[in-house]
Amino acid sequence: MSDFPHDWSGTTATVTGWLSPQELHDARERLPLVYVDAVPVRTSPSGEVVSVGLLLRAMPDGSISRACISGRVLYGERIRAALLRHLEKDLGPVALPRIPSCPAPFTVVEYFPDPTVSGFHDPRQHAVSLAFVVPVDGDCSPSASALDLVWMTPEEAASDAVAAEMTGGQDRLVRLALAHVGALP
Repeated sequence: MSDFPHDWSGTTATVTGWLSPQELHDARERLPLVYVDAVPVRTSPSGEVVSVGLLLRAMPDGSISRACISGRVLYGERIRAALLRHLEKDLGPVALPRIPSCPAPFTVVEYFPDPTVSGFHDPRQHAVSLAFVVPVDGDCSPSASALDLVWMTPEEAASDAVAAEMTGGQDRLVRLALAHVGALP
């Protein structure tokens, strides 16, 4: 069977979309990976952003950091499905995110192992992330690797104090998201 979805012999190969830890490490050494970033928000009845949800995560080095929702897009997975999967994983199954049928990112973020290249940093890899602002209507309870979820006003989320608690340029991502929806203080 071929390594490609189609082996050109008239049959279609099955590809699961998951990589072993070693395969993921090898891919990260050679290719930029596609991710999605989501900034969850609560909106007023008129559609104005009134709060931003930021996760509290334990980092691999043992530190604690605030973060947006972020994760890899799997092989064969649609962007909308990746967003839903990561939102449910981090916010719980009844978060009720409002994702349009054909989502369009508000920006594209490039994360590099070298923090001086773009201001967005991921020491593991070069990643290209499609970033979305996602209104959330339901009850959220952090799950998976998130320790907590805190809803903040746009002013608090864009503050220097919160920026100091974020890593990898995620504070810039939050400010870009707030600017995109007209809520940057």
